[in-house]
Amino acid sequence: MTHTTDRPTRRASGAVVPVLAFAGIVVAVMQTLLVPVIKDLPQLLDTSPGDATWVLTSTLLSGAVATPIMGRLGDLYGKRRLLVLSLAVMVVGALVSAVTSALIPMIVGRTLQGFAMGAIPLGIGLMRDMLPRERLGSAMALMSSSIGVGGGLALPAAALVAQHTDWHALFYGAAALGVLAIGLTLLAVPESPARAEGTFDLPGALGLSAGLVLFLLPITKGSDWGWTSGTTLGLFGASAAVLLLWGVYELRTPAPLVDLRTTARPAVLFTNLASIMVGVSFYVVSLVLPQLLQLPKSTGYGLGQSMVVAGLLVAPLGLTMMVTAPVYARLSAKYGPKVTLILGMLIIGIGYGAGLGLMDAAWQSLVIAIVLGAGIGLAYSSLPALIIGAVPASETGAANGLNTLMRSIGTSVSSAVIGMVLANTANDVNGVAVPTMHGFRVSFLIATAAVAVGLVLALLLPRQQRPSNEPHLRASSEEDDNLERAEEALRGETVRSEAVRSEAVVRGEVLRG
Repeated sequence: MTHTTDRPTRRASGAVVPVLAFAGIVVAVMQTLLVPVIKDLPQLLDTSPGDATWVLTSTLLSGAVATPIMGRLGDLYGKRRLLVLSLAVMVVGALVSAVTSALIPMIVGRTLQGFAMGAIPLGIGLMRDMLPRERLGSAMALMSSSIGVGGGLALPAAALVAQHTDWHALFYGAAALGVLAIGLTLLAVPESPARAEGTFDLPGALGLSAGLVLFLLPITKGSDWGWTSGTTLGLFGASAAVLLLWGVYELRTPAPLVDLRTTARPAVLFTNLASIMVGVSFYVVSLVLPQLLQLPKSTGYGLGQSMVVAGLLVAPLGLTMMVTAPVYARLSAKYGPKVTLILGMLIIGIGYGAGLGLMDAAWQSLVIAIVLGAGIGLAYSSLPALIIGAVPASETGAANGLNTLMRSIGTSVSSAVIGMVLANTANDVNGVAVPTMHGFRVSFLIATAAVAVGLVLALLLPRQQRPSNEPHLRASSEEDDNLERAEEALRGETVRSEAVRSEAVVRGEVLRG
């Protein structure tokens, strides 16, 4: 059994939260970097459209593999150390991509950039270890939302750069942001003394990596290979076999990469399943709105906006997610993260439902982006609090890494399904496949269905209790009392007077910050 050998200090400067959130935003910028030039990649890299998609697929696969592994390594050897390492690998990857126009080096660079995905769970773990209870809720919400914030900000910025300069400048910019994030982290973020005991589970890491690659590869390439082709079905079958064997091994090893017994608890299991649905809903709007906005008006439904204007109209999706972080903290302090997750799901459902009838003007896209940003922000913000409330302190990095992975799987499935829908409903205009309004509406209906499933899963979440296997974490009675109160405040399950007091403290913190 793992346990912490040092107590978290729970003392940190005011710069910790913005610096860690900035690191999360840098990761999101790296992910969104190539969206404005996706359609031009075959020409830019002098390759076929099928091979060009590997530039995006490689980042997705390495991010999926790195996220739970980096979380576990952070629990064992220090979260700040691994955060800096993941950002450094991203910088190297960005520089590799910046100096090449050849396919293979570009894929290598993008694969290295994917390792930065581990920064999100590591940042959440650092906050959990260092921050006082009145700041923890809003801080984790901001960190969790940073993927959406960075994505929203990066779209118009990347479009502007791609339109007016050499596209390699995108990678130089990402490298510069990464170096800045590393410098700020080293200056402002102290290393957490919290450590999990045990060793790194290398066979478990290799097994999970193989299973994820075998699963995500046919999802991302299925439309190219054919969904019923031998390759696609064979990879899905191999994935199922590898993950099954991996699960059996993880249950038998004394220090597993992922504690499946903890993961199987209803509080963790339903949160992770709901995370997949939130990931699906987040990616659908990111795929549909920019295309609808940029299609020419001659199609009869396109809104004829430039790449930059389309990016600016979708940007409020990320900005609204940032604004919801302090709102989430107040709601969660009063009602608990389960209620905020349910509320977020309802708002997302309203956004997509209304979106079915709001596709006729550019300003309507702005409204959809704002409503969905608010809902997705609330939902994303709730996830780390629900996970942290259900796992021992020594497993927060790995558990949040797995949760971030579930969101990534949701976006991957969403990308594949919506890509297939838009391709199958497209019209052929002079040899170019043009998405149709029918395809956009079907995509929104799929997102609405995913949100409905996520809502059911959120309703099934149990009322959170203190994890039963956490007594070994106790150090002094004073520290234990502080930890107890912090976690109770996070779950919104303190006595009424304490809840009111903590809400007031959170509000004061937000007004000052």
